[in-house]
Amino acid sequence: MTTWTADGTGVLRLPSGRLVRGRGLRRALPDGPVPDFGVYLLGKQPADVPWEARWLQWRDFRLPSSPERARAVLAEAWRRAGAERVEIACGGGRGRTGTALAALAVLDGIPADQAVEFVRRHYDRYAVETPWQKRYVRDFGGSPA
Repeated sequence: MTTWTADGTGVLRLPSGRLVRGRGLRRALPDGPVPDFGVYLLGKQPADVPWEARWLQWRDFRLPSSPERARAVLAEAWRRAGAERVEIACGGGRGRTGTALAALAVLDGIPADQAVEFVRRHYDRYAVETPWQKRYVRDFGGSPA
Protein backbone atom coordinates (compact mmCIF):
# COMPACT_ATOMS: atom_id res chain seq x y z
CA MET A 1 0.00 0.00 0.00
CA THR A 2 1.01 3.59 -0.51
CA THR A 3 0.15 6.93 1.04
CA TRP A 4 -1.21 10.12 -0.52
CA THR A 5 0.93 12.56 -2.46
CA ALA A 6 1.75 15.65 -0.43
CA ASP A 7 0.19 17.98 -3.02
CA GLY A 8 -3.11 16.09 -3.17
CA THR A 9 -6.42 17.80 -2.46
CA GLY A 10 -6.95 18.18 1.30
CA VAL A 11 -3.75 16.34 2.25
CA LEU A 12 -2.13 17.35 5.54
CA ARG A 13 1.51 16.44 6.16
CA LEU A 14 2.19 15.78 9.83
CA PRO A 15 5.67 16.44 11.25
CA SER A 16 6.50 12.71 11.14
CA GLY A 17 5.87 12.74 7.38
CA ARG A 18 2.55 10.92 7.65
CA LEU A 19 0.02 12.17 5.11
CA VAL A 20 -3.69 12.28 5.95
CA ARG A 21 -6.46 13.55 3.70
CA GLY A 22 -9.28 15.61 5.14
CA ARG A 23 -12.40 16.30 3.14
CA GLY A 24 -16.04 17.24 3.19
CA LEU A 25 -18.43 14.46 2.26
CA ARG A 26 -20.83 16.94 0.66
CA ARG A 27 -18.25 17.44 -2.09
CA ALA A 28 -17.36 14.89 -4.76
CA LEU A 29 -14.64 12.37 -4.09
CA PRO A 30 -11.37 13.89 -5.39
CA ASP A 31 -9.84 12.43 -8.53
CA GLY A 32 -7.08 9.89 -8.06
CA PRO A 33 -6.65 6.98 -5.71
CA VAL A 34 -9.28 6.16 -3.13
CA PRO A 35 -8.53 5.76 0.59
CA ASP A 36 -7.35 2.50 2.09
CA PHE A 37 -8.97 3.52 5.37
CA GLY A 38 -11.50 6.19 6.20
CA VAL A 39 -12.79 7.72 9.42
CA TYR A 40 -16.21 9.35 9.05
CA LEU A 41 -17.37 11.84 11.65
CA LEU A 42 -21.14 12.10 11.34
CA GLY A 43 -24.26 12.19 13.49
CA LYS A 44 -25.71 9.19 11.69
CA GLN A 45 -24.11 6.16 10.10
CA PRO A 46 -22.63 7.00 6.69
CA ALA A 47 -23.24 5.15 3.45
CA ASP A 48 -21.03 2.15 2.82
CA VAL A 49 -17.75 2.74 1.01
CA PRO A 50 -15.64 0.17 -0.88
CA TRP A 51 -12.67 0.60 1.51
CA GLU A 52 -12.23 -0.12 5.18
CA ALA A 53 -13.88 2.53 7.32
CA ARG A 54 -14.83 3.48 10.86
CA TRP A 55 -17.75 5.66 11.84
CA LEU A 56 -17.47 7.96 14.82
CA GLN A 57 -20.82 9.30 15.95
CA TRP A 58 -20.11 13.01 16.03
CA ARG A 59 -22.86 15.55 15.42
CA ASP A 60 -22.12 18.75 13.52
CA PHE A 61 -20.54 21.49 15.68
CA ARG A 62 -20.27 19.04 18.60
CA LEU A 63 -17.79 16.53 20.02
CA PRO A 64 -17.63 12.76 19.55
CA SER A 65 -20.36 10.90 21.44
CA SER A 66 -17.70 8.55 22.84
CA PRO A 67 -14.36 10.23 23.55
CA GLU A 68 -12.77 6.84 24.36
CA ARG A 69 -13.82 5.33 21.03
CA ALA A 70 -12.75 8.51 19.21
CA ARG A 71 -9.30 8.30 20.76
CA ALA A 72 -8.94 4.63 19.76
CA VAL A 73 -10.13 5.22 16.18
CA LEU A 74 -7.98 8.33 15.71
CA ALA A 75 -4.93 6.48 17.10
CA GLU A 76 -5.63 3.70 14.58
CA ALA A 77 -5.86 6.29 11.79
CA TRP A 78 -2.57 7.87 12.89
CA ARG A 79 -0.80 4.49 12.93
CA ARG A 80 -2.18 3.45 9.55
CA ALA A 81 -1.27 6.79 7.93
CA GLY A 82 2.36 5.72 8.10
CA ALA A 83 1.83 3.27 5.24
CA GLU A 84 -1.73 3.69 3.93
CA ARG A 85 -4.00 6.33 2.41
CA VAL A 86 -6.06 7.50 5.38
CA GLU A 87 -8.99 9.88 5.01
CA ILE A 88 -10.77 11.82 7.76
CA ALA A 89 -14.10 13.35 6.71
CA CYS A 90 -17.27 15.00 7.95
CA GLY A 91 -20.03 16.82 6.10
CA GLY A 92 -18.19 20.05 5.36
CA GLY A 93 -14.60 19.01 6.03
CA ARG A 94 -13.77 21.81 8.49
CA GLY A 95 -15.08 21.57 12.06
CA ARG A 96 -15.12 17.89 12.95
CA THR A 97 -12.51 16.99 10.33
CA GLY A 98 -10.22 19.80 11.48
CA THR A 99 -10.68 18.76 15.10
CA ALA A 100 -9.79 15.15 14.27
CA LEU A 101 -6.77 16.25 12.20
CA ALA A 102 -5.60 18.42 15.11
CA ALA A 103 -5.93 15.39 17.41
CA LEU A 104 -3.76 13.42 14.94
CA ALA A 105 -1.24 16.27 15.06
CA VAL A 106 -1.13 15.90 18.85
CA LEU A 107 -0.55 12.16 18.46
CA ASP A 108 2.24 13.03 16.02
CA GLY A 109 4.02 15.19 18.60
CA ILE A 110 2.66 18.70 18.08
CA PRO A 111 1.97 20.29 21.48
CA ALA A 112 -1.78 20.25 22.10
CA ASP A 113 -1.91 24.03 22.51
CA GLN A 114 -0.40 24.44 19.01
CA ALA A 115 -2.28 21.72 17.10
CA VAL A 116 -5.28 23.82 16.03
CA GLU A 117 -3.01 26.53 14.61
CA PHE A 118 -0.95 23.85 12.81
CA VAL A 119 -4.07 22.44 11.13
CA ARG A 120 -5.34 25.91 10.25
CA ARG A 121 -1.99 26.79 8.70
CA HIS A 122 -1.50 23.56 6.75
CA TYR A 123 -5.02 22.25 6.04
CA ASP A 124 -7.81 24.86 6.25
CA ARG A 125 -7.68 28.27 7.90
CA TYR A 126 -11.26 27.79 9.17
CA ALA A 127 -10.70 24.31 10.62
CA VAL A 128 -11.89 23.60 14.18
CA GLU A 129 -15.00 25.74 14.42
CA THR A 130 -16.11 25.90 18.04
CA PRO A 131 -14.55 26.69 21.42
CA TRP A 132 -15.38 23.19 22.70
CA GLN A 133 -13.66 21.61 19.65
CA LYS A 134 -10.54 23.68 20.47
CA ARG A 135 -10.76 22.53 24.10
CA TYR A 136 -11.14 18.90 22.96
CA VAL A 137 -7.85 19.18 21.06
CA ARG A 138 -6.12 20.94 23.96
CA ASP A 139 -7.19 18.14 26.32
CA PHE A 140 -6.59 15.30 23.83
CA GLY A 141 -3.20 14.28 25.23
CA GLY A 142 -0.03 12.71 23.89
CA SER A 143 1.11 9.56 22.18
CA PRO A 144 -1.25 7.02 20.57
CA ALA A 145 -2.57 4.06 22.54
